[in-house]
Amino acid sequence: MNVKQQEHLRSSKILVTGAAGFIGSNLCEALLEIGSTVVALDNFATGHKKNLSNLLENPNFTFIEGDIRNLDDCNKACNDADYVLHQAALGSVPRSINDPITSNDVNVSGFLNMLVAARDAGVKRFIYAASSSTYGDSKSLPKVEEKIGKPLSPYAITKYVNELYADNFKKSYDLDTIGLRYFNVFGRKQDPNGAYAAVIPKFVMQFMKHESPVINGDGTFSRDFTYIDNVIQMNLLSIVSENQEALNTVYNTAFGERTTLVELTTLLKEYLSEFDQQIGNLEVKYGPERKGDVPHSLASIDKAKNLLGYDPKFDMKSGLKEAVKWYWENLK
Repeated sequence: MNVKQQEHLRSSKILVTGAAGFIGSNLCEALLEIGSTVVALDNFATGHKKNLSNLLENPNFTFIEGDIRNLDDCNKACNDADYVLHQAALGSVPRSINDPITSNDVNVSGFLNMLVAARDAGVKRFIYAASSSTYGDSKSLPKVEEKIGKPLSPYAITKYVNELYADNFKKSYDLDTIGLRYFNVFGRKQDPNGAYAAVIPKFVMQFMKHESPVINGDGTFSRDFTYIDNVIQMNLLSIVSENQEALNTVYNTAFGERTTLVELTTLLKEYLSEFDQQIGNLEVKYGPERKGDVPHSLASIDKAKNLLGYDPKFDMKSGLKEAVKWYWENLK
């Protein structure tokens, strides 16, 4: 990022929703390090106060406890904001299958509230967390933004509806938007606990406790695991881009390589064994496949490279080493 772009960020007021979550809190930290004015919104449904504890004394940081399902909260948070990084959502395919109504309330109604509030506040650009789940039953690899299939879960439906609403708000109200289709993001501050914990922090914690993680299926399913710093780069580029062709579309946010779950557990054992040799001897168990799971995901990142200047610095292995080190130092 050049000097002009950094200065643009320093002179901007940026709202981050879902700010106490994994991705949101990392975005807040990155923006404050640059010198941006940051407003954070969260209701702590899935985020944690501890993720923001080191930011509260920063004079450029304001926290609002609120719910995106409440339009008044959205309006308050958007007041005077130049940009919105909308991360607030109820993630997890299994959660949406177990409770589709709440997932829809948060991910669709809450998203619409945020769009309306951003429109009414005169926000310059609305950047939102989209999802690779939107590719659904499409079997083509790598995934290219313009070719999607039918959604395989209520969660995937909600994230596709987000894209449709964003597109419509540009056409109806001239609100510029960018959607970032996240591919299995991982890294520091990702919650290893709870029924819907992501696979990497969950497996790391189980290995550290000398427990055997359970892979859903035979382990051949693959994912384009994406380290958090690559995701931060995409969000910042989405704010500062002056390329009009780059606006009002969606981008794969990934590294562009895939790793099977068997390969993932092998790497985790290798990296964790540097801290505890016994972990290298632990066995992995296998269970039934999960409903709604996409067998394989692999992103083409050509569009982001060409239009946004995206240049991811962390591949799967280098990101995983960083994440494992963070978990060992902070959660052991």
